[in-house]
Amino acid sequence: MRAEEQYGVGQEVPCPEALAELERLLADERFRATERSRSILRYIVEQQFAGCAEGVKAYSIAVDVLGRQSNFDPSLDPIVRIELSRLRSSLSQYYEAFGTEGGVTVQLPRGRYVAVFTLPPGNFPHVDAEEHSAVVDVDPIDVVSAQVSPTVVSTAPSWSWLAVATLGLLMIAAVAGGVAVYASRPIMTAKPTVVITLAAMDEALRGEASVTRDMLLTALTQFQTLTVSQVPRRERPLASVLRPAKSNTYAIDMKYYGDGHDRSIWWQIVDTETGDLLKSGLERVDATGQTAAAVRGELVAQLARRFATIRGVINNIETHNAAERSLGNACVLRAEYELDGGGASGIGQTISCLERTIAANSYDADATAALATVLAAEQAEAADDSKMARALELAGRAVSLAPLSDRAHIALMLAQFYSGRIDAALAEGNRALALNPNNPDVAAKLALVLFSSGYFDAGVSLARDAGKSVDVVPRDAVLVLALDAYRRRDWSEASLLAEQTSDSAFLIGVLRVAALAQLGSDGAAPRLAELRQLAPDFETTFRERMAQRRYQPVFSASIEEGLAKAGARFKVEGEATAF
Repeated sequence: MRAEEQYGVGQEVPCPEALAELERLLADERFRATERSRSILRYIVEQQFAGCAEGVKAYSIAVDVLGRQSNFDPSLDPIVRIELSRLRSSLSQYYEAFGTEGGVTVQLPRGRYVAVFTLPPGNFPHVDAEEHSAVVDVDPIDVVSAQVSPTVVSTAPSWSWLAVATLGLLMIAAVAGGVAVYASRPIMTAKPTVVITLAAMDEALRGEASVTRDMLLTALTQFQTLTVSQVPRRERPLASVLRPAKSNTYAIDMKYYGDGHDRSIWWQIVDTETGDLLKSGLERVDATGQTAAAVRGELVAQLARRFATIRGVINNIETHNAAERSLGNACVLRAEYELDGGGASGIGQTISCLERTIAANSYDADATAALATVLAAEQAEAADDSKMARALELAGRAVSLAPLSDRAHIALMLAQFYSGRIDAALAEGNRALALNPNNPDVAAKLALVLFSSGYFDAGVSLARDAGKSVDVVPRDAVLVLALDAYRRRDWSEASLLAEQTSDSAFLIGVLRVAALAQLGSDGAAPRLAELRQLAPDFETTFRERMAQRRYQPVFSASIEEGLAKAGARFKVEGEATAF
């Protein structure tokens, strides 16, 4: 069957209209695809209209577009399959977010490298009942259901009642066993889906509201923590009723107001399954001295941070409501919460959860990036060459799987930084920030890398940006500001900022003791006792620990001075102790 027939479209999309949609799509800055993906899409379409109606070969794409050598073997090198998967994802996200402005959609059905142009837009592929039976990816519960269909009994009228009863019991046992196995499996969670509506309360503001909504859609897709859709999720098949939902859907309803030059947006978030109102708020921007574009940009930044950050409204709900044994997106969110909290109590379970997620889906870029980030963070506490090598490998794979993911680039930044590749790490951090300038977690992590490397002013500036328009300031941003206050010898502010976090990590403990000691506070002694409980060997390993975190020697010496005032005893070259 031809792809056009399978997807329910004939020849009603003429070649000029199809090519016009291709050019419109490739020219649209909102189409978040790499240059490589765009080149592949253009190549497939042009070859198709040049006579390759049945689609091009993976070999041709690899050699003609990706620059592979003539000895390329698609069975050994999966690069074409990986790139096509990214391209399909980019197309799906684009049309879900922005609809079909050109009246035509382009799809890349799985199985062949051919483009399908469809009219009308928005229709999902229709699968007949006969074709459905041939689908390879069959759910075990569907197999069980098929085996215990009532028609099996009705086709054996000559059996005795005992045989029928026995078969009935076997059927019940099979169903119960299948459901038990099905229910005991970990839930593979997906990113939450959001549906956005924005209405202008004044007809004169309708154009502004429309532009603001498009900008917000782009900002939310840059986070890649949410799946942005234009329509509510459809009914799920019966099989999903026997298992908890894989993905939750939220409706974000907004109203756009204008008061003179000022602009504001009221918003509310609703759980579409229950209808519960989860949270509401109002974002306002003082437009005095600002252009209209600047005002819209500030509003969009505020809203994107409220909705899509790790500590934002939706992911906060997702993290706390996910079942304990959940895999997938729930693991990624838990890992990021653990890292932002600075604690190590649940890291072991988090690593296990991420490992199992990757084992179930080796193409999960978010889980791969999260595991790389966790391993790199552990490297800051204790050097381990094998873990560092794995972190670098995982981070590199995450970037190759999702080159537009700020999560992936941040993972690679941290892995490179803690392995001593400072310049490469800073380059990756800047790429992440360019991909998602509204993400406070990206700004905070890059700020810490900059500050640790001696770029104090740049790090502090980013840390302050990371604290704007967020419910919870990222831990790394607070740490940078506390360290900078100590560097400026503002002991009081350094102590205050260090005490504001509930972080039990080594560096926060060190900063608390040193700042209090510099102030001459009696609280330094009990804090030193707490630090010795947390890290009994810190007085012999302090310099090694600070070097592992890549802090400048002069800065480390300043903190060591504060610790010594509190009563810490450090070894000095040529002497047993400093005292």
